[in-house]
Amino acid sequence: MRIITTRRISQIFFFVLFLWFCVTTTLGDQWWQLRGWPVNWLIQLDPLVGLATLLSTRTLYAGLLWGLATVVLTIVFGRFFCGWVCPFGTIHQVVGFTANRKKTGAAKIQLNRYRPAQSIKYWILIFLLTTSALEVAMDLFRLPATIPWLWGILILAVLTSSGIYLLRRNRWDMKKSAIGFVGVVGVWILLSFVFDGNPPSAASLQIGLLDPIPLVYRSINLIVLSLIDQTALRLTAVPRLYDGTGLIAAIFLGAILLNLVIPRFYCRFICPAGALFGILSRFSLWRIGKISTERSDCRICEKNCEGACNPTTKIRFNECILCVNCINDCRHGLMTYQTVPSATGEIPGTNLSRRQFLTATISGAAAIPMLRVSGSLGSNWNPAVVRPPGALPESEFLSRCIKCGQCMRVCPTNVIHPAGLESGFEGLWTPALNFRIGTSGCQFKCVACGNLCPTAAIRPISLDERLGRNQFSDQGPIKIGTAFIDRGRCLPWAMDRPCIVCQEICPVSPKAITTREIFNNINTGSTLLVAKADTSYLEFQTSQLESGKYTTGDYYCTLSPSADTRRRRIISNWERGLKVDSEIPFDPPPSSGSQVQIQIRLQRPYVDPQKCIGCGICQHECPVPGRRAIRVTADGESRDRSHSLLLQNQRPPAELGV
Repeated sequence: MRIITTRRISQIFFFVLFLWFCVTTTLGDQWWQLRGWPVNWLIQLDPLVGLATLLSTRTLYAGLLWGLATVVLTIVFGRFFCGWVCPFGTIHQVVGFTANRKKTGAAKIQLNRYRPAQSIKYWILIFLLTTSALEVAMDLFRLPATIPWLWGILILAVLTSSGIYLLRRNRWDMKKSAIGFVGVVGVWILLSFVFDGNPPSAASLQIGLLDPIPLVYRSINLIVLSLIDQTALRLTAVPRLYDGTGLIAAIFLGAILLNLVIPRFYCRFICPAGALFGILSRFSLWRIGKISTERSDCRICEKNCEGACNPTTKIRFNECILCVNCINDCRHGLMTYQTVPSATGEIPGTNLSRRQFLTATISGAAAIPMLRVSGSLGSNWNPAVVRPPGALPESEFLSRCIKCGQCMRVCPTNVIHPAGLESGFEGLWTPALNFRIGTSGCQFKCVACGNLCPTAAIRPISLDERLGRNQFSDQGPIKIGTAFIDRGRCLPWAMDRPCIVCQEICPVSPKAITTREIFNNINTGSTLLVAKADTSYLEFQTSQLESGKYTTGDYYCTLSPSADTRRRRIISNWERGLKVDSEIPFDPPPSSGSQVQIQIRLQRPYVDPQKCIGCGICQHECPVPGRRAIRVTADGESRDRSHSLLLQNQRPPAELGV
């Protein structure tokens, strides 16, 4: 078997395995759905996820140790992951091959030449790793809080002097001056947090934005499988829809379509994981190379080179993804896979200058404070962002979430959706609960999302902890938020229409939503005067009523003025009269000319913040269209007790003595 055939078998195997993991992530009753399958295995194989998580959390997760195996194999064999394993790379290869298969050999050679812009992915890697390691750096250099201003002045003086020196040394070159200006501004932004004693807390794990494994998981889970759910090949009991996935789809489609311009465009210019593998491959024991300098100008090996590593002359083996096409295409047997350097020479570097390295580092350090509205996620929280049960405090959550979308796929009610910019740029595509979409709110007895999260951004919790039972009885059930009533939209409050849906649907026992009964007078247009009456019905002097309007059982009538102030429930009505329940008859019947007042019985809801857990079932079932009359916010959430609004001071009327 030829090596190129072996590689294609490997690509097909891992791509099918990846699709299988995506499909089996769906929670269901089928034998193939979430039955102990290692659905996170490909994520765990990605060493960039493990490295970034280690830097941002200072915690090494056992599952991510699989990445060490990938590192070791890369040091031995080179960038095998990109060419033999990565499912995103396989997609790029197929699209690029299909688009360029009819081009001439010279055109293919031109497409597959090395471009200096391929160093951009190393810049991206440094930028993302710097954002992840920012808090580690702050801890290393943080001085006692008693002298933050002295510390800030010292750093500002040193860096400003250094910046001016460098600018003058470079004769105020515009390009170099711009780089220096970015560095100074970035440092100034960082120092602003030192001055107020509020450092940029929480490293921001942004690896998931561009890392190919989380990116392809997110795209397939939220876009491709969601589209399949709309067809006859439905994978779930109810079709899945996800809010705000347009940008995700655009990035995914754009990354694929770029292969029409340059094959493996994403792999060559953007992929941060490929950059990491390129750095590691510098130490690889085995590499592609030439065994002789003969026919060095043939260039046939460049025709299908997927890494654009320039195999004709000095090969850039940090760009080589081991596609082995050069070995397969070489008609002279000069290309081989060996442990000795190529006969034509090698270029092990990344073509990233020190200035570019410094710029990327400074940009990554300045990114977090620049993208936040304020310097602290603790005080600058958005109550509208409700995280899944078991989610860590926001700063820790953002330092762990890789935005893979698996928690959204596994949610049985389709209530977990990718967040937009409501939680800041750092929170883009992180999981948040959208109670308007799906089949229900967050199920009271569901802990699936935490058990599937590969980085414990949503920590695994037991059902006992979720419900506050047994050993967790003292802390009570996990609270993801608190519901509140928008009285301006609530039917009983704003429109005098009966509705008790939220109270009936509340799963908490005792219920977190209670009602207070009141009676409001109905305006019938004019005064209702009795023409004749019996013990159970009244007939009016003129036609005033809409037939059948007051027969729901929520309408009552009273006599005014009268010594008999009792309310009698209306069971039927017509244009000129009505009938009441015989339980409370008119005894004696009212006389002619007596005035009748129709009232509606309303049960106005109240939320007890101490009992509400924020499951959102009430919001999902609220009959008010559009913006619901009862909505859940992150107020009082268990993950961060400091997230509290005035809502916690409210009490139901019974507790207030009303």
